[in-house]
Amino acid sequence: MAGELRVLNALDVAKTQWYHFTAIVIAGMGFFTDAYDLFCISLVTKLLGRLYYTEPGAPKPGTLPPRVQASVTGVALCGTLAGQLFFGWLGDKLGRKRVYGLTLVLMVVCSLASGLSFGSTPKGVLATLCFFRFWLGFGIGGDYPLSATIMSEYANKKTRGAFIAAVFAMQGFGILAGGIVALIVSYAYDQKYNLPTYEQNPEASIVQSFDYVWRIILMFGAIPAALTYYWRMKMPETARYTALVAKNAKQAASDMSKVLQVELEAEEEKVQKLTQGESHRYGLFSKEFLRRHGLHLVGTTTTWFLLDIAFYSQNLFQKDIFSAIGWIPPAKTMNAIHEVYRIARAQTLIALCSTVPGYWFTVFLIDHIGRFAIQLIGFFFMTVFMFALAIPYDHWTEKANRIGFVVIYSLTFFFANFGPNATTFVVPAEIFPARLRSTCHGISAAAGKAGAIVGAFGFLYAAQSKDPKKTDAGYPTGIGVKNSLIVLGVINLLGMLFTLLVPESKGKSLEELSGENDGSADAEPEVSDRTNRV
Repeated sequence: MAGELRVLNALDVAKTQWYHFTAIVIAGMGFFTDAYDLFCISLVTKLLGRLYYTEPGAPKPGTLPPRVQASVTGVALCGTLAGQLFFGWLGDKLGRKRVYGLTLVLMVVCSLASGLSFGSTPKGVLATLCFFRFWLGFGIGGDYPLSATIMSEYANKKTRGAFIAAVFAMQGFGILAGGIVALIVSYAYDQKYNLPTYEQNPEASIVQSFDYVWRIILMFGAIPAALTYYWRMKMPETARYTALVAKNAKQAASDMSKVLQVELEAEEEKVQKLTQGESHRYGLFSKEFLRRHGLHLVGTTTTWFLLDIAFYSQNLFQKDIFSAIGWIPPAKTMNAIHEVYRIARAQTLIALCSTVPGYWFTVFLIDHIGRFAIQLIGFFFMTVFMFALAIPYDHWTEKANRIGFVVIYSLTFFFANFGPNATTFVVPAEIFPARLRSTCHGISAAAGKAGAIVGAFGFLYAAQSKDPKKTDAGYPTGIGVKNSLIVLGVINLLGMLFTLLVPESKGKSLEELSGENDGSADAEPEVSDRTNRV
């Protein structure tokens, strides 16, 4: 292309090299930590209820009151939403690298602080836990736009989708690790104390030292993030930010010469001419942005919003679904630590059999069949399987059919991850201009977290039984698991429809997609080609 910078072209055509894998690991370990920290809370909420809200002589062990449960599980999501917007904007203003280290420090400190939550009363402990988890989420939120943008700007155009998806796929290992850590800790405590069930002896079914269990599980998330801090700080700023946003051609050429191990010439005059063009001057709230990328931003935000309603409601509350079908026995038939073990085992099996494989199917196929096709296929099968669970729900609750329920439930996770959960992360990092890329990814991701909040809070109440006798303590009656699954099926169907607004970005350079190669006002981003979609 006439306006293409050599340093950017060198990145686009570079063969897969060691620095690509280094970038994947550095960015991916952040996502490993993100997923671990966000989803491990669902493993310990039942234990928190037993520790702090069990009433003497009650027929069932204590559970967190509805508002406390909603706060504990949802506060990190609120922090993540705020962090995605703030750090997404900051990444375009100050540079990706400068902000990248700050988010990691925040994640490590608040992950440790979550486990050190203090207070002499349940209210004090859980209030400090919520405080630290909000700021933990704030740091996690920054990792979304920055990791995606850094990986997209480092990658070559042939395998860019796989590299960005590989960073996101570390989320699967984070969820898996959360389950494994909880299994190890709970098994060790179970073997040491060998306590009776709550039904046999309520007072003896829990000991005060179990208070360390949830703290250990939450704090472990700080370790992998802390290990990558040094390498994160050694990464040079991306050439696209340095050249197209900071307008420093000399620094961009110098940095990428070291990364690619080739001699690159600084094209200062070309950078100045290119960045003074009309296609490099319009802002996020301009008519020009609306004309070029308005529908694309609508597409990336709505699909991520709808996907996360379904994904997070399943992930955060799958223990309730497993209880409903009998995979996890009634709480009173277990002691406190055995309940943690059973919940962790269920989550680990789901992650191992469906969540992790789904992510890596996307990694291997995204640059062959394209983002659009994977997202459409994913939403389609999520819709099919959700209705397959919901419509004959009474059939699945029978003991002989419970394994079938778990298989189909696992397939919905597989197609979420071999589908929109990965592609909604990839596409916003590719189709917007460099000076707005991190911001637009942050907006898209924040829309997703808004969906996660709807899913988490909404499902908490909606999935309660219609029978007042069968609801959890303190909760009003809901629409039941069956009707909740029907609602989620409809949401997935809407996701299919809004996918039509999302452009295919396979095999094109970032500058082609955003129209940044041409400095003229008439330059159009080349994202409307539908022939590559299916």
